[in-house]
Amino acid sequence: MWSFSPLSGQGAAKTGGRFNRRGEPTLYLSLSIMTAVNECTQGFGRRLHPLTMCEYDIDCTPVADLRTEADRAATGVALADLACGWLTCLRAGRDAPSWAVVDALKAGGHAGMLVPSFAPGAGAGDDNLILWRWGPDLPTRATVFDPGGRLPRDQRSWTEGTAVSGS
Repeated sequence: MWSFSPLSGQGAAKTGGRFNRRGEPTLYLSLSIMTAVNECTQGFGRRLHPLTMCEYDIDCTPVADLRTEADRAATGVALADLACGWLTCLRAGRDAPSWAVVDALKAGGHAGMLVPSFAPGAGAGDDNLILWRWGPDLPTRATVFDPGGRLPRDQRSWTEGTAVSGS
């Protein structure tokens, strides 16, 4: 639904997510296409809803690397906090432990973090980049790779709730 504005973070802001509360624009980016597909399907590989995938060019610092136990220990982050049941917390109106990790990293000046994927079926090397501070300029530059101008220009490309039937 936000394919016309892939740098907005508004999709995540609308619903909230593992690493953001509702109302907080956040970019969730995967480091590989297969991780992105797994994240989008959440383990239901036979049921891929229509979506637009794009590639980003990222030159963003500082980013906390939380992919290994040593990385997490160096920043005082527990894997259990990253992997928490954030949706249960959201539905109960409580703050998720993963949001507290983000709050602490933001307060420390980080623009984002590298984390393992927690999607069902994720394995070693399935990693994501989560950004909560980005823009067109250094040190937090994020741009979309769209040399042919294929991405939609406005939201009219999507019609919410409209079903199309075929023969």
